[in-house]
Amino acid sequence: MSTLGNFIWSIADQLRGPYRPNQYGNVILPLTILRRLDCIIEPDRETVRKLAAKYDNPNRLKIEVKKATGRPFYNTSNYSFDNLLADADGLADNLADYIDRFSSDVDVFEYFDFKKEILALEKAGLLREVITSFKAVDLHPNVVSNADMGDAFEYIIRKFNEAANETSGDHYTPRDAIRLLVDLLFADKDVDLREAGIVRTLYDPTAGTGGMLTVAEEHLLAQNPDAKLSLYGQEYNPQSYAICKSDLLAKGHDATNIAFGNTLTEDAFKGRQFDFCMSNPPYGVDWKQYAKAINAEKDSAGPYGRFAPGLPATSDGQMLFLLHLASKMRAPGDGGGRAGIVMNGSPLFNGAAESGPSNIRRWLLENDLVDAIVALPTNMFFNTGIATYIWILDNTKHPDRKGKVQLINGTSFWTKMRKNLGSKGREINDADRTKVVKLYADFTDADPDYSKVLRNDEFGYWTITVERPMLDEHGNSVGDRRGKPKPDTKKRDTENVPFNYGGSTAGAAGKTEVIQAYFGAEVKPHVSDAWIDWAKVKTGYEIPFTRHFYKYAPPRPLAEIDADMEKQIAKILYLLREVEG
Repeated sequence: MSTLGNFIWSIADQLRGPYRPNQYGNVILPLTILRRLDCIIEPDRETVRKLAAKYDNPNRLKIEVKKATGRPFYNTSNYSFDNLLADADGLADNLADYIDRFSSDVDVFEYFDFKKEILALEKAGLLREVITSFKAVDLHPNVVSNADMGDAFEYIIRKFNEAANETSGDHYTPRDAIRLLVDLLFADKDVDLREAGIVRTLYDPTAGTGGMLTVAEEHLLAQNPDAKLSLYGQEYNPQSYAICKSDLLAKGHDATNIAFGNTLTEDAFKGRQFDFCMSNPPYGVDWKQYAKAINAEKDSAGPYGRFAPGLPATSDGQMLFLLHLASKMRAPGDGGGRAGIVMNGSPLFNGAAESGPSNIRRWLLENDLVDAIVALPTNMFFNTGIATYIWILDNTKHPDRKGKVQLINGTSFWTKMRKNLGSKGREINDADRTKVVKLYADFTDADPDYSKVLRNDEFGYWTITVERPMLDEHGNSVGDRRGKPKPDTKKRDTENVPFNYGGSTAGAAGKTEVIQAYFGAEVKPHVSDAWIDWAKVKTGYEIPFTRHFYKYAPPRPLAEIDADMEKQIAKILYLLREVEG
């Protein structure tokens, strides 16, 4: 997957013995970051040292360094990979000094607790050997592109986690999945993005190692080299945060736009909204430990808070990130925003009517925020083979798309990989991606095997409670004090009535008429004494994606099945005779 990754992995072999496989990353990852930053600042090292001697104030020094080098970060140490090895006895202290003298925005080494590793390497007699190995590799962006560097980091993480029998998928998303998400996210705005000198913002609340931010920037610059995309992100895994931040530093971005912390409990960009938002949150992750803080925020923020529409079950926090992204889209009056998120199938349908998940779907659909949902091929991700979906949200839809949701069946658009990477055995190549994006752009039902365009209200339904009377031993209904029949709880049943039952296009407004029509046609003919408890009617929303693309496959003829069985029986009998003979 990565020549550079293989080289760096080979350095990890030097750590065998004193370090266990699951500890290799604590050394290799920060040293890779350090060597890359070292290569970047090398050409201007003397210039920065002279400026540091002239300006004591860090803020003034940063301004002057930016003027002189064009970079937002610097290092004022007298040491570098070029001369660290010259002082064998002072190597550990000098390396620590080098790290300490980066500008304050380079805080990434703290998140690896790297000074502790320096002492451990020295104690094990490995420090000089490892530094010598890293000195031999040139990681300047002119030699190793940002894309290759990102691939290398992801390769390293995957290899270390495989060696430790741990999961790496939480740290990053496959590049092919990101490219499709980015293409879909920008698809409706591509014309706008080609304007000269445009400035846009992109935000990822689950930034990982920064892969989504990187691919999105590459996409925009490929269309418009004069465009500027300001990148923002938040990440709660210390190592992933450090990699993401160092990657953006190397590209010249404002490192303060990358924040450390849990997005669900500590929104680092509270009050900020963005042109584009994207995320691949963890699937099925329990948020019980954060429930108190999230519930408190929901209660205090009122109807305009990010979690106001509802809360999912504490066993799965995906829809919390979905709501968070919806709140982060730039307001329609300010130009509007779009968001893309990758989730598994449960947010489409889990939860009964008026449950948290159903209420979230209701809020999104009734506010016309869901633009499209794309089913991805299975076996697309490194740590799971389950079905996954891309949701595209938009609060300023194109007029043709208003009031509608497009479902795209992209499950067949994939190419088999030569070698599996964890659970990932399939990839979406350029041709596959082009087909999916074209389906989105065409916005039609012309090819119903792959694209369906539905009204928002077609996902709504009412859950009605059907009661039947309690009967005495003589078969007569039992009444209450007012003479009304008492319901028999053992016979109580519920039915889901679609908003569009009978071809209705009235949506929620057709409640009484549609429910009565359904009851009269589907229930009353079978149980004539039944009635509806109107006080218990609930409104729900679900997106039965698979049902819309389901194709009936008739079972094989019995004769064909019998013939196959006879062949197998004959084979078994033959093998038994061989054993007995």
